[in-house]
Amino acid sequence: MKRLKKTLMIFFVILALLVVGIVLFMRQPIFGRQPSGARLERIKQSPNYRDGQFQNESLTPALAEGASYFKVITKFFFGKSKFNIPGATIPSQKTDLLHLDPNENVLVWFGHSSYFMQIDGKRFLVDPVLSGNASPLSFTTPSFKGTDVYTVADFPNIDYLLISHDHYDHLDYKTILQLKPKVKQVVTGLGTGEHFEYWGYDPAIIAEKDWNEGIDLGGGFKIDITPGRHFSGRGFSRNKALWVSMVLQTPSKKIFVGGDSGYDHHFKKIGEKFGPFDLALLECGQYNEAWKYIHMMPEETVTAAKELNAKKLMPVHWAKFSLALHDWNEPILRASAEAKKQNMPLVTPLIGQKVDLNGDQIWEEWWKEKALQPE
Repeated sequence: MKRLKKTLMIFFVILALLVVGIVLFMRQPIFGRQPSGARLERIKQSPNYRDGQFQNESLTPALAEGASYFKVITKFFFGKSKFNIPGATIPSQKTDLLHLDPNENVLVWFGHSSYFMQIDGKRFLVDPVLSGNASPLSFTTPSFKGTDVYTVADFPNIDYLLISHDHYDHLDYKTILQLKPKVKQVVTGLGTGEHFEYWGYDPAIIAEKDWNEGIDLGGGFKIDITPGRHFSGRGFSRNKALWVSMVLQTPSKKIFVGGDSGYDHHFKKIGEKFGPFDLALLECGQYNEAWKYIHMMPEETVTAAKELNAKKLMPVHWAKFSLALHDWNEPILRASAEAKKQNMPLVTPLIGQKVDLNGDQIWEEWWKEKALQPE
C-alpha cells in the first residue's frame, strides 16, 4: 500500500509539473493574446460572432464526414507522401525591393502565402513569414530548402501590412517584431489587432474590420474586408479573432487577397459585388479530403477564381511549408491542369521573381525540374 501511495504521489507530482510547464510555455509572447476590454466588446457586436466565437457563413466542421483526429494524426506520422518535401533546393530569384522604380506595379512572392506588392506608388506586404518555420516550436514545420531568400532587411518601408488571420503560417511573431519600424499601417480582421498591441505596435496604426466593412485609405486606395471559410487561433482557443479575405482597390488595379478558405458561395458573391479582378491570389495547397471545408482542393481554387471574375489567378499557400500529406508540388500540378480546362490564365513565378502587374509574362514550369522530382 505504501509503495502504491508513493507511486501515485510521484505520478501526480509529475502531472502537476507537466501542467505548470505547459501553462508557462503557453504564456510566451509568440502565442499572442486573446481580445479583451473594448476590443472584445466590439467583437461581441459583430453579426459573425456567436456563442463566444466567430462563425463561418456556412456550417464548417473542422473535419469532414468520416474523418477523425485519430485518423488524421496517424496519417501525419505514417501516411505522408514520400515526396511531401522537395528532393532538392527550391529555385529562386532575388529582386531588389529597396530600389524598385516607384512607377512600377509589381508583385514579389516569398513562397506560401507571403508576398509584396507595389501598386500605384504604395507598398503592401501580405502575411509575411520569414523566420524559417511556421510553428511556435522552432524545430517543427521548417521551410523548404531554398525558400528563405528574403529577410526583413530586404524590405523598404511598408505602407500597409495586410494580415488575413492569426495562424502561424500567416502571422509570424519574429517577422512581425522585426517589421515594426517599417510598417505605417496594419489592416486585418477583428480581434487580430490584440496580438499586434501585445507585441508593441501602436494601436493608432492598427485597422481592424469585420466582414463587409471597408477602409478608405485615401488617394483612390480602398480595402474591403470580405469573408473566408476557415478558422483562427494560436493557442487552445479557436475563433476569437476573425479570418478574412480582402478586396484591394487602387487607382489602377483591383486585387483579391484570398487568405485561407475552403470553397463556398462567398467567392461568387464577392465576384458579383466587386469584380472583375485584375488578379486573384488564392490558396491551392495544404488540402485534404479530411479537412476539405477549411482548405480548397486545387480544382476548387480555379473555380473560385472564375466565380470571382478574375482575369488571372496566382495560386499560393504552397512551395514553402509542409502542412498536409500530399506531394509538395501536387497543388500546382492539379491547379495548372484545371486552369487549362477552365481557360484561366495562371501567374506562377519563382520565389522572389518580379511579377509585372501591368503586363503579361511567360512562366516556366519550374516545379517540374528534374532535381525536384521523386527518384
